[in-house]
This record gives sequence, C-alpha cells and structure tokens, in this order.
Amino acid sequence: MTALFQDVHDLYPVGLRLLDRRVVVVGGGPAAHRRTVGLLEAGARVTVVCAQLTPALEALAAAGALTWISRDYRPGDLDGAWYAVAAADTPTVDAAVAADAEAARIFCGGGDEARALSARTPAVGRSGDLLVTVHGGTDPRHEAGLRDAIVTGLGDGGITARTPEAGRTGGVVLVGGGPGDPGLITVRGRQALTQADVVVADHLAPQALLASLSADVQVIDASKLPRGRSMAQEQINALLVEHALAGRRVVRLKGGDPFVFGRGMEELEACAAAGVPVEVVPGVTSAIGVPGLAGIPVTHRGMTHEFVVVSGHVPPDDPTSLVDWAALGRLRGTLVVLMGVDTAPAIAAALMRHGRAPDTPVAVITDGASAAQRLLRTTLSGLPSTMADQAVRPPAVWVVGEVVRLATPPGSAWEGSPNLLA
Repeated sequence: MTALFQDVHDLYPVGLRLLDRRVVVVGGGPAAHRRTVGLLEAGARVTVVCAQLTPALEALAAAGALTWISRDYRPGDLDGAWYAVAAADTPTVDAAVAADAEAARIFCGGGDEARALSARTPAVGRSGDLLVTVHGGTDPRHEAGLRDAIVTGLGDGGITARTPEAGRTGGVVLVGGGPGDPGLITVRGRQALTQADVVVADHLAPQALLASLSADVQVIDASKLPRGRSMAQEQINALLVEHALAGRRVVRLKGGDPFVFGRGMEELEACAAAGVPVEVVPGVTSAIGVPGLAGIPVTHRGMTHEFVVVSGHVPPDDPTSLVDWAALGRLRGTLVVLMGVDTAPAIAAALMRHGRAPDTPVAVITDGASAAQRLLRTTLSGLPSTMADQAVRPPAVWVVGEVVRLATPPGSAWEGSPNLLA
C-alpha cells in the first residue's frame, strides 16, 4: 500500500455524509467500538467483521443497530462499501483491509491512525448544532485536548458562536440546572445558555451560571420563595411566550429537573398552545443527586429494590394531598422527600402510623451541592426534633430507609461533597 499522507499537511478536510450508506468496520475491540458508535451516530449502515466483539458492540448487534459477520476478515468483505475502517489491532489484517480498500478506491480509516491510511478520523465534539473537528497530525492527545478546549469554550461562553440575528428564530428551552452546583448542569444546558437572548431563572437554579452570560442577555428573576415573594406561574408562562413570539431565544433555567416538581409541563403546554417551539433539557434531580453527593445511594443491591420521590409541600392530613401515605408507610424501600421541611413532623407521624418503624434511619441534607451542604443523621421518630434543633430551612432533601446507614462518615477516604456533618 502506498502511504498517502504522513502528517496533517497532506490532509484535505471534508465531512462525509454516510446516512444509510454501507460502512465496513474490521475489528471488534475498543478501537473498533469507538469508530462504530461514531458511524452509527452519523446514520451509516455499519457491518462489523470480527470473530469476537466487545460486550457493547455485541449488544448493538443484538439490538439490530449493526450487522455482525462473526468471522475473520476475507477479501470481498468491502464490496459495496462507501467507507472502511481497519481496526483489527492485528497489523497483517489491518494492512490487508487497507490494501483492499485502496484497490477498490474506498477511503479507509483505522483505529490506530498514526499509521498512514487514505483517511483519518479527527477528534470530534459537538456543541449545539455545531460539529467541531480537529486534525492534529500524529498526536491524538493534541487533537483531543484542543477539541475539548473548543467545545468547553462554546459551552461556557468563553467562545461565542451565536447565530446571526437574521438567521435566528424565537423559541424556549426548558433547562434543568441540576441541584445547585454549576458544574452539574448538562452540556446541552450550558449550550442553550450561551445562545440565549433571555434567561428566566428561579432561585434554585445555579446562580453562578448567570454571571457567565453576555451583558446583553436579559435575566428575569422568576423565583418562588417558600412563604415569601413569588412570581405567579401564569406570569412566567406569559413571559416565556411573549419573548419567544418576539423572536428571542428564551432559556427557562430551573433547579433540578424541570419535570420533577418543577412545573415544566405547564410551561411546555403554554408554549405549545401559543405555537412556540420548545425544547426540554433534563437536569440532575435533587431527589437523586443530593443524596448521592452526601454518599447516600437511593438504591443498593440486597437492601432495596425501590425508591419513591414525594413532594412534602402538603401535609398528609390536608384534603388537597394526592399522596397515598398509607401505601408509603408499608413500603420497605427508600423514600425521598422534597419540599418537606415544615411538614416533616406530620409526614414522619403518618409514616409511623402506617407501618414504618420509629427507628428507621433518616438523613436530612440541607443546601445540597453547595459549599454549605450539611448532612444530619436521625431516625423517623427523631426527625421533628432534629429539624427544630438544627434550624433546618429550605432547600433540604430528606431520605428515609436503610440506605441512610451507608452514608459515608466525615473524614473517610471518599472525596464527595464538602462539609458533611455527622
């Protein structure tokens, strides 16, 4: 085989449209896995030729996402292919694939692309509707590092790539900001923020993210403070629709996940009724994220096969309550209570009345995912006094169940969230 290029100066960068076109990957190891998933994402019809596959590739084959020829490579396997990948990790096999591809005028890349082949896969990253590709010669770490820097910059606003005004359309993105730490928002959520003209945020959303916005982005405070100032949901809905219909890109930035006690569906319905395009970006819900940051899994093998998340904003004896507290009292698994600070005594009493043992472990996590996070351990019968003695105020999440015993004690080798208190 003739060496077609030795460094980046011999490359002509081009993007291949492989949608519904046959691509053959020879090999079934980690390198073949990386190439295959990228090809599948591009919509290619992938055939993998190899006697053995990684478990992940085997699962894709079983699901019908790719075709698996379960044997070693043979001449003729590239027939009808638009593109080939030599990733057998065996030099003689990879050389044979490259030579056959060269003879058939099929461009061929590989798993170890420091070698000379007719095609070279760049380091690839995505930021919204942008595809970032970097060719870095023979050093893949250089490529990946630069790719990551560009994608991160596009995500956090360090690199601005906003759509020109003439090509922009209005719409709303409902973004779950996670439990509070700005580093826990999703990549897509950060991307949406960099494209926003208007951000409608509540007080539980990661506030530090607002400081990274461009000066021309309008920020609207839509907080709902417990027993305090609050923007009506109808007003929030109207603001989202008004700005979107005016051609602005609106991000509704919430804490946690917009569809977990976040009224996200109400906002989606309001936008849809007004003909406003709307996208949902899920977030890390505090119901799972905050206990996890405190070292408490909501499930654990051999201990619990279920967990239930419940809103505690209405006490059990309130006629408007929609919760079957009797059923929850009979459960053996984990119960996570959100918005249940003031109602904690009534909820604890109801759970014990319906079957939960008074000595059931309880953990209260306040100010989750922040430097002020506290972890308080108690029991179901001791919960009311713990709440009062420790002056617990929102935001707080409390967890009921045996998994609380797994909470990592302070001073352990585990490096989780800061300031965990016994």
